[in-house]
Amino acid sequence: MSMETSFLSVLALTSLLFCSTYQGHLTVSPRTSQYFQGKSVSLSCEEENSSTGWTVWRNTTRRRSKCGDGWGEIKGSVCVINYILRKDTGVYWCGSINGSSISSSSSMNLTIGGSVILQSPVLPVMEGDDVTLSCRARNPTHNLPAAFYKDGSFIGNESSGSMTLLHVSSSDEGLYKCSISGSGESPSSRVSIKHKPPATSKAPPSGSSPLQLLLTVFRHLMVFCPYFISTFLLVSICRNKWPASNNKVCGGQAEQEDEVEDVTKEHHL
Repeated sequence: MSMETSFLSVLALTSLLFCSTYQGHLTVSPRTSQYFQGKSVSLSCEEENSSTGWTVWRNTTRRRSKCGDGWGEIKGSVCVINYILRKDTGVYWCGSINGSSISSSSSMNLTIGGSVILQSPVLPVMEGDDVTLSCRARNPTHNLPAAFYKDGSFIGNESSGSMTLLHVSSSDEGLYKCSISGSGESPSSRVSIKHKPPATSKAPPSGSSPLQLLLTVFRHLMVFCPYFISTFLLVSICRNKWPASNNKVCGGQAEQEDEVEDVTKEHHL
């Protein structure tokens, strides 16, 4: 492990000591972890679609400070480093303006290289995604070919200057760097992998199978059958228990009709 990589690791651990439960999310443009000297870099903090109360902080070899305090220029909600230098290498994160609350939810290691840089994801990559590493020389005509290394071990040459890691997993985590013959070697940058959340159960298909139809019919029968059975039992009990008075108890309507017929006959007489 190089001195520069060890230094960035120490800075990251130091920054974590100040962290609280507040979650400000840091974004950077261009979205890479390494830059050539003299380039312009923009950083901003966001929390629930708002950047109010947050600003960009960093920890370098010199000190821990916020944007505008000897480095960077605040333009609205964005911190702009118009001409980035090697001394700007360090850990960057979002914190409250007074520094009392700090979030490490999206802290970033930004490295400023010399003649060669490795363009790699600045934030952790989702497990299963593809990752492209690009080796770039300050002089674009010297970009090809490039050799790539992981944790100090050679992993391959690419004539295009770019290497793609397919369907990354935790085994792909590590420190990557590259070199271009005649131009030099890039600093190392860590590629981190975050685990994919467990898949949620999917809803059953809209089409109904014969088994589903059978279960639906059975559920309806379970609802309506007790009603019909109870009605049938009540009628049977009524007819069997009071056979002599069926017309009064179970057929009162027939008795009423007989009475109406008698009244009609008397009226005619």
